[in-house]
Amino acid sequence: MSILVKDVELDGGPTQIYIEGGRIVEIGKRREADTVLEAKGKVVLPGLVNLHTHASMTLFRGLGDDVPLQTWLETKIWPYEAKLTPEDIYWGAKLACLEMIKTGTTTFLDMYFHMDMVAKAVREMGLRAFLSEGFIDLGFPSRAQEQFRAVDESNRKIEALKSPRITPALGPHAIYTVSEDSLRRFRELADTKGYLIHTHLSETKREVDDCMAQHGLRPAQYLDKLGILAKDVIVAHGCWIDPSEIEILAHTGTKVAHCPTSNLKLATGQAMPYAALKEAGVVMGLGTDGAASNNNLDLFEVMKFAALFQKFAHRDPTVLPAHEAWQLATLGGAQALGIDAGLIQEGRLADLILVDLRRAELTPRHDDVSNWVYSAHGNIVDSVICDGQVLMKGRRVKGEAEILEKAAQMARGLVSRE
Repeated sequence: MSILVKDVELDGGPTQIYIEGGRIVEIGKRREADTVLEAKGKVVLPGLVNLHTHASMTLFRGLGDDVPLQTWLETKIWPYEAKLTPEDIYWGAKLACLEMIKTGTTTFLDMYFHMDMVAKAVREMGLRAFLSEGFIDLGFPSRAQEQFRAVDESNRKIEALKSPRITPALGPHAIYTVSEDSLRRFRELADTKGYLIHTHLSETKREVDDCMAQHGLRPAQYLDKLGILAKDVIVAHGCWIDPSEIEILAHTGTKVAHCPTSNLKLATGQAMPYAALKEAGVVMGLGTDGAASNNNLDLFEVMKFAALFQKFAHRDPTVLPAHEAWQLATLGGAQALGIDAGLIQEGRLADLILVDLRRAELTPRHDDVSNWVYSAHGNIVDSVICDGQVLMKGRRVKGEAEILEKAAQMARGLVSRE
């Protein structure tokens, strides 16, 4: 199917964008197309890339807020996660996809459970996703064996979909929930199968202290000693990494997902050292984390939080300016995942969003990028195209009412389930 985005603003002037086969074929000429999107008064932007989330945790939105992290995990999240069914995961993921479409995200990297059900939701909703089955063995060999079976089954089901938009990945949760033997096995799997590895790293000071006490190494040093870190690894958070670990991340080509909103809400106590990571040449992107600790999946909001958090942490208003925050949410995330997105150029993936310029928060237009980062929220997005398919037009998404009803029903059932 071909699409012509007609009379849209790009680089300060009106143009036409012709899309076919899931890619941008031509910019500038008006051509016949199967579908014509009238885009006068709108600007075209790259779709946003959410580099770390737990999509189906939308069902936990607003559940157990404003409590210490360990209390939150032990009394709210873990007990309810133990009751999750594949159907819960499916509708939670559909709700997440709906929210991401409505706020301009076209690609996301996910880690959770029953990822074959997430893949089903993603296929139906039309987004691009990298899906990693969450793995937690807590050091028990029998549990590890069971969990690896789940990883294998999930990834085989995802691969069986044969969708170019949906890619299986590996999701060892963290160094404190996954044994050394299992971590080494994940590296072997990644090398054999070509999967990305997605894990949490140095989110809290306790994680660092415990790693030092147990292994005599900081978390990134420990992963490096095991041979885990490489160009195919994306770590989330990195709040407590030190200069020696930044050097390791840069040397190994490991990518980092910055999740400022979640880090602030859960009071991790320290910001990811953005300036030092940037200086070292580490590829970075932005993540929302799950809706249980954010509490939304709006990357426009995350861009603002990222910029403000870094300025505050560095005591320097020049750190992470608007154009860098914008790049983190687009090209940075795309580069981390190895996809041809994040820029609007001929030959790149047709993952695009149209923004309505006739809005109060985008007026006046002294600096559009500044407006997108500091003034906007995701509701400025009018239309979304992913892989050359129109997923939202005029802020309307097919099946929205059913998704809202069913996801709310699942969430109510989950919290009342014995």
